Amino acid sequence: MKKEINFTSLRKFNIFMGLLHLVQGSAMLLFALLIDQVKNFRTPVWSYFLTFDQTQMRLVTDPQKLFTVPFGILVSVFLFMSAAAHFIIAAPKTNDIYNRDLQKGINKFRWYEYSLSSSLMIFLIAMLFGVYDIGALILIVLINATMNLFGLVMEEINQFKEKTDWKPFIFGSLAGLGPWIVIALNAFGNADPAEVPWFVYAIVGSYFVFFNLFPINMILQYKKVGKWANYIYGERAYIILSLVAKSVLAWLVFSGVMQPM
Repeated sequence: MKKEINFTSLRKFNIFMGLLHLVQGSAMLLFALLIDQVKNFRTPVWSYFLTFDQTQMRLVTDPQKLFTVPFGILVSVFLFMSAAAHFIIAAPKTNDIYNRDLQKGINKFRWYEYSLSSSLMIFLIAMLFGVYDIGALILIVLINATMNLFGLVMEEINQFKEKTDWKPFIFGSLAGLGPWIVIALNAFGNADPAEVPWFVYAIVGSYFVFFNLFPINMILQYKKVGKWANYIYGERAYIILSLVAKSVLAWLVFSGVMQPM
């Protein structure tokens, strides 16, 4: 099959995937605007700064609620971001850039989109599990974005090398573990496992599976195993993984919102 046919097929595939994300995002937004339980579900963001207590004559923690997050709406935003990324890739001018980069074994659009959309998703998951501290949330978002940008570095530096340099892959994997350690501590740290809601196990379990499938796809690409010897095949696998992972996680998080309060 000619490369031109592959690129044409991939463009149509991106448009189709963008539409699927758009439909799901629109459904989520409607639920967030029309269903009271979803509309009223807002999570607080707190600051925990030190202040000097004149009575005790010492520094004490002063918790302050900064704002609340419209959870359901942000779940839909996460899906709209993914839809927008697919449509941008499929646009004529950017599609030419996309195709040229694929021939070099790079997809810059993917890593920039992941750094935004997956960071918003992990922000929402962290809040669902009780991470409300503004400092912790900022770090979780930035570390997750960094993990994805290491993927971009991995592709950029290895386009010129005969032997694959795995350092960005290793560093990115280490960065990606950090947010989930914090989330797991909040989810299970002081809880009786039997009393933890089902959706908590579902979110953590499903994300663990998908978290590992993305790096496995990258490994197969760089090891050139079977069909993954063609970078475009691995790109298609990324697109499918992205849709499935984001859809499952979005609806699981939404299920968490719908739990009795």
